[in-house]
Amino acid sequence: MNDLALAEGTLRECPGGAEALERIEHLERSWGRRLSLAPLRPPGPGPLDADVVFAGGGLWLTLAPYLARKGLKVVVLERHRAGTGHREWNISGPELQALVHGGLFTQQELDALVVARYSHGVCRWHDGGSWPVTGVLDHAVDGEAYLAAIRTRAEQAGVRILDGHSVDGLGAGPHGVLVRARDPRGAPVEVSARVLVDALGSSSPHARVDLGCPTVGGVLDGLEPGSDPDQVDQNVGDILVTTEHREEGRQHIWEGFPANDALTTYLFYYARAEALPARSLLALYGRFFRTLPRYKKGTPRVRRLTYGIIPGWSRLRPAPSAPLARVLLVGDAAARHSPLTFCGFGSMVRSFAAIGDGLLRCLDERRLTPADLDAIQPDLPLLQGVGALALLMAEPRPSLLGRDDPAATNRLLDAAFGSMHRSGNDFYASLLRDEMAPAAFVRFLYGTSLLRKEVYTDVWKFLGPGEVGRWALGIARGVSQGALGRGAEATGSLR
Repeated sequence: MNDLALAEGTLRECPGGAEALERIEHLERSWGRRLSLAPLRPPGPGPLDADVVFAGGGLWLTLAPYLARKGLKVVVLERHRAGTGHREWNISGPELQALVHGGLFTQQELDALVVARYSHGVCRWHDGGSWPVTGVLDHAVDGEAYLAAIRTRAEQAGVRILDGHSVDGLGAGPHGVLVRARDPRGAPVEVSARVLVDALGSSSPHARVDLGCPTVGGVLDGLEPGSDPDQVDQNVGDILVTTEHREEGRQHIWEGFPANDALTTYLFYYARAEALPARSLLALYGRFFRTLPRYKKGTPRVRRLTYGIIPGWSRLRPAPSAPLARVLLVGDAAARHSPLTFCGFGSMVRSFAAIGDGLLRCLDERRLTPADLDAIQPDLPLLQGVGALALLMAEPRPSLLGRDDPAATNRLLDAAFGSMHRSGNDFYASLLRDEMAPAAFVRFLYGTSLLRKEVYTDVWKFLGPGEVGRWALGIARGVSQGALGRGAEATGSLR
């Protein structure tokens, strides 16, 4: 039985499987397509409906009550229902405190959303080492409960939420923006505001995606408990794990986080956006069910299915940017999250308050050009380097590889993560939390080359001269700016 047939047969037996098959087919058809927004005449002088209108009510709905509590009038347009989710998100404990400092949750309310805490996480590479790290993705948050709570806070703060409204038109001018949507019956609804927050994700007309990460999995029970790598330890999260070398031209990677006697696990791979195969999610689900015994032992039962194609930006292409004034990109539309860990939740939690405060300043000072709004959330130069790692894990170009070596990706990643681990936990964790500073990142590259001297040849073969040049330029620019990330210089030293 091939993977497609295995996936279809197994999914139909899972809770919500028939609906998942329909949704997967829609996601695969729509991948790479962007919304086409009809140009509208912008509003003239006079009263506007709102200060801020959101297009999209997913994860970045978090920003809406934050702005409303600062005194802004906010409207949210969402084509389905705003504030819904069906998975857990992982983040470090200290990072979660931003939700308390931002006034959205009390400590008690936040603690109630945490469904698991881990002593440490592990990155483990096939035929290589197992590299533990603390302080990274060590808290699991109930995403469904989190978004429901955010929606409640938005409504309590006076945010007007319009569910079932699909955005299809936009106009911007010196006096404001005009956004047109279609209500559930197809009738046009127009909202004028001072600023549009584009939270439409990779379907935004302003998005630029050059990486795709097909991801499938679910919440499973029935797996064998224990402390061995192929058992489920309730105190340990698997951040990145491989169980074989590259197969079918791809390096497949597992992620798993236990909670409540179950394991939320994902199987994914990195691909160049233009090379993502047809029916990628369904084929990957077949592989998930077929190869799960390589990852964890037991008799798995699916409680809930989770899947999607996560978009990414390698930083080796031009940055996403809206050509119109008064349009602020956030989330996948802005692609400011890490192209290696794809932690959209962590990126949002770390930055929502700074972005909200920046938008308030721009509104107060009437600085609403594309350059003004892009400057609210400057990209972390560290991610220029991390983007190259993501491309190394993507499907390589056969013309650059010459003789294929299925073990090359695991060897390279094992050297990289071994270098970080040997440099101390603060050093290691700082990269995974997007905090590593310039000197630390340069030391990381140097340490990797000491452990695997042929790393530069590998990088050249994987990326090619053009992308290597853009990567090096991005790193050099970050070093010259004096910061390749946020936070203090990591203090680990290479051994």
